[in-house]
Amino acid sequence: MELLTPDKIIAILTLTLMEIVLGIDNIVFLSIVAGKLPKNQQAKARNLGLTLALGFRIGLLFAVTWIASLTNALFTVFDFAISGRDLIMLGGGLFLIAKSTSEIHGKIEGAEDGHSGSEKEKVSFWGVIVQLILLDIIFSVDSIVTAVGLSGHFEVMVVAVLLSMIVMLIFSGAVSDFINEHPTMKILALSFLIMIGAMLFADGLHFHIPKGYVYFSMAFSLGVELINLRIRKAASKKR
Repeated sequence: MELLTPDKIIAILTLTLMEIVLGIDNIVFLSIVAGKLPKNQQAKARNLGLTLALGFRIGLLFAVTWIASLTNALFTVFDFAISGRDLIMLGGGLFLIAKSTSEIHGKIEGAEDGHSGSEKEKVSFWGVIVQLILLDIIFSVDSIVTAVGLSGHFEVMVVAVLLSMIVMLIFSGAVSDFINEHPTMKILALSFLIMIGAMLFADGLHFHIPKGYVYFSMAFSLGVELINLRIRKAASKKR
């Protein structure tokens, strides 16, 4: 079977890892939005959101020619060529920045009004799903454009996308619970989304920020916050 050749196995593993890293943004947003729902609906929303994301990614893989055409200029503004992908990145970046800023503002307002940060806002299940669909479209386009760039083999891309989504389905619950149980971690996650939104917006303007720098800064910040959580936990035990 051609899929089991050493070159393709290495390509699948590399692309799967890349898809998981790119999917972290999706899981963080999904965890925060689904966290507003009643506890008994959160897992359903997460699983449906990730299943839709898988559907979008597989669908886009079958439209590789269309994906390639997204990089073609649609129109120009002051000699600046704007493509379909640019518009998606600009819109997605603005949406992430606005949504995350609104969430942080809501947390601050809630704290000033004396409400606990754990109080759930009244949101509808399908309202959450619509938000997840919007982000799925944005992240799916970015993910598949990256996949097409890394591998020209259709079967390799399909297997890598399937494996990455299975991994995210398995760990999305644990990630979601961890973020929602720790208010400071939730603010950090929202800050990550603002940074990712800014990166997407810059990408749409053809200012390409190396993703390695962004993910390293996120990992470093997460490491510092995990140390802070351990310190606070140890201090509370001594009281």
